[in-house]
This record gives sequence, structure tokens and C-alpha cells, in this order.
Amino acid sequence: MLAILHLLGTFVANLFKSQRRLEVENLFLRHQLNIALRGAPYRLRLRGSDRALLVWMTWIWPGLLGLSHVVQPDTILRWHRAGFRAYWRWKSRGRAGRPRVSRELRELIQRMSKENPLWGAPRIHGELLKLGFEVAESTVSKYMIRRRGPPSQTWRTFLRNHAAAIAAIDLCVVPTLTFECLFAFLVLGHSRRQLLWFAVTRHPTAEWLAQQIVEAFPWGAAPTYLVRDNDRAYGQAFTNRVRAMGIRDRPISPRSPWHNPYAEQLIGTLRRDCLDHVLIFNERHLRGVLTLYSLYY
Repeated sequence: MLAILHLLGTFVANLFKSQRRLEVENLFLRHQLNIALRGAPYRLRLRGSDRALLVWMTWIWPGLLGLSHVVQPDTILRWHRAGFRAYWRWKSRGRAGRPRVSRELRELIQRMSKENPLWGAPRIHGELLKLGFEVAESTVSKYMIRRRGPPSQTWRTFLRNHAAAIAAIDLCVVPTLTFECLFAFLVLGHSRRQLLWFAVTRHPTAEWLAQQIVEAFPWGAAPTYLVRDNDRAYGQAFTNRVRAMGIRDRPISPRSPWHNPYAEQLIGTLRRDCLDHVLIFNERHLRGVLTLYSLYY
């Protein structure tokens, strides 16, 4: 410390000296420094005050970095960066980071998360702001109850919730004893996979199919969606009647029977359990067989 005070006193005294005298003293001191550095060890041991003074002088006069002989200029810059970190560490020593979350608020977040399983962190955060709690959304997410299941309903649950509003239709070709073809029109509900309606005809036209839809779904019992294939029998008259009943027609992709799986499964079960074991004579016979099978199914 005395050395620093002596240096400052010398600096003040040099302000009253002439420029020539200062140049001579500067040359004389440089020569003495070169002589001292010849016999100095490879690494000099400097005090903290020496480092602080060098950093302070180079910060005020950056051009002095090129005149440093005792230490390398990179060393002075490293000391400056270390001092910068130490200064700001000292200045922020009293801060402890985020404010502590009270126990009551943590319990409230867990309770809201438990009683409302479909609420996420943004929804709970918004409700807490309405109640006057100043808390971050990340904090709400941190204290929410962790569930083992998926964050939302599964596809199975989603489809089950909407199954009651979906019905499927399809035509089943049945050969007769006289090598003719009969068509069985089947209507299936997705909710319980129940056979809701069936009818038999030789020539399924769009008008006949439209009338079967009206008979299958009385007033107020029509589903929201109707799944069917792209058969040409479902003409303009059929689509107009379906739309008039408030049903959304949903044809599947061409040559994609797996898009209407429940109806295809019903037809396959009907063939394996019944039609493959019976010879059908005519429409009346097929209608009676389907009536008995519908009671069984």
C-alpha cells in the first residue's frame, strides 16, 4: 500500500517537472528495468496491490499494454476479467435467486391439478393470476402432480366417446340356389356394434337405399356421421336424403375396406356363422334368416 501511495505522490510531483526532465527520467528508469529483468527469475511473484495497479492503469490508458515487460499483456487482461467477475459476484451476493413459494400455494397448485386432470400448466397459471397469486408458469408446472398415464385422453377413449354418433352401412352380396344375386343392406351402430337395420333387395337403387335410411333412423335418432363405401348405388337421391336428415356423409377411400372395419367385420361374421352354411332360395328366405341371425347377434 505504501508503494502505491509513493507512486501516486511521484505522479503528482511529475506534473510540475519539465517535459525534457521527464523524458530523461523515463529513459533512465527503462534502462534500470532492463538491467533488473536480466537477473530476475522466470516468473515474478506479484502482490495483489501490484496486480490492481497494473489493471487500473491499463484500463485508463490502454496504450500501456504494449509497454509491459514484467508481465505479458494477456496476463493483465486475464486479471481484469477475473476482477470483473469478482466485482459482480460481490455486488449480487445478497440475492438468493427466485423467491420462495409458500406451502399454501404449493398445496393449492397440487389440489387444482388433482381435481382438474385435463388442466395443464397454462390453465392453472391463468386461474392463479385471477386469484391474485404472482407466480410463473414454470413454477406451476414444477409443482403439478405427475401422472403415470398420458397427459390427455388416448385415441381409444376419444373414439369411444364419439362412437355413439357414428353409424356404418354396407351391402352384402348373397348368391341364391338359382345362381341369382341378392343384396343385403346392413346398418351398424358403432357405440355397441349393434345391427340396427337390415333389408333385402334384388336391385339396390339410390331411392331404395334412401328409404332404408329413413326407416333405420326414426325422427331424432339419426347419427351425426355415416360411414360407407363408394358404391355407385349410393346416388344423388341417397346423398340428398342423408343431408336432409342432418347426417354427415363420410365415404371411405376407394378400394379401402379397412376404413369401414366394423361393417366389414359384421359381414365376415355373418358369412362364417350363417350364410356359408345355408342355401338361400329367395328374398323371403334370406329375410327370415337375417331376422333370426339379428336376434342372435
